[in-house]
Amino acid sequence: MKQEQIPEASAFIADMTAAEVGRRYAEQKGISTTEGVREFMTTRTYALLMNPESYLSLESVEYVMDMLDAELCGDNERWLEI
Repeated sequence: MKQEQIPEASAFIADMTAAEVGRRYAEQKGISTTEGVREFMTTRTYALLMNPESYLSLESVEYVMDMLDAELCGDNERWLEI
């Protein structure tokens, strides 16, 4: 992969991770996938995932789901540890 392709690849991976997290979140909540993705997009975890400097997109979907769970439970200390 060429150096100039890395930002595009990183954004693609972040988008795919966001879609899967949104789908799993929707499944857990019993809501539509569209609504799950919309709700996920309002979180700090999503903002961090979309920030290429955070490298969160390199983590597993399970890791991001754990961060989302910590955030939604209001467990800021655990969210920051993750």
